[in-house]
Amino acid sequence: MRHGSIPGTHGRVRPLTLLGDPVLRTACEDVTDFGPQLAELVEDMFATMYAAEGVGLAANQVGVGLRVFVYDCPDDDDVRHVGYVVNPRLVVADGVVLRGPEGCLSLPGLEAGTERYDHAVVEGRTVTGEPVTVHGTGWFARCLQHECDHLDGGVYADRLAGWRRRRLLRQVARASWSG
Repeated sequence: MRHGSIPGTHGRVRPLTLLGDPVLRTACEDVTDFGPQLAELVEDMFATMYAAEGVGLAANQVGVGLRVFVYDCPDDDDVRHVGYVVNPRLVVADGVVLRGPEGCLSLPGLEAGTERYDHAVVEGRTVTGEPVTVHGTGWFARCLQHECDHLDGGVYADRLAGWRRRRLLRQVARASWSG
């Protein structure tokens, strides 16, 4: 039996911010108010992520320039990780560098082989300001690194080079959502 509410069930789905919107390219600000509005943002982010069928979502992907992300992502052993981090800092990214398919809710319908470490550790806070540490391996480590990049004003396309980058940028230019 599950204890507590299911993330996102009390949230509202917010519009996604797409590549080209300046909020995606701006480093997010630290959260300083750990009140009910922050808890509401986290619930809305879970609802939005689930509606878009994603595995992670950063606050700037819903137009909010605060350092917050949510996730519901498996690791390579198919263990499900569900949670969120406020004011996250990527403190460890190490291990083997693997190239794997990576997509993004802000670049809908596109993906590219992107290099990421297979181990990551993120430290941050809960919505009440308590410290939290999240360890990830495999696919989940990729997710943690991806969301931290968003909060620093980056997208996975920034990690691509050569023909992979050129191909993705051509696909972005042809995408129906690209403005």
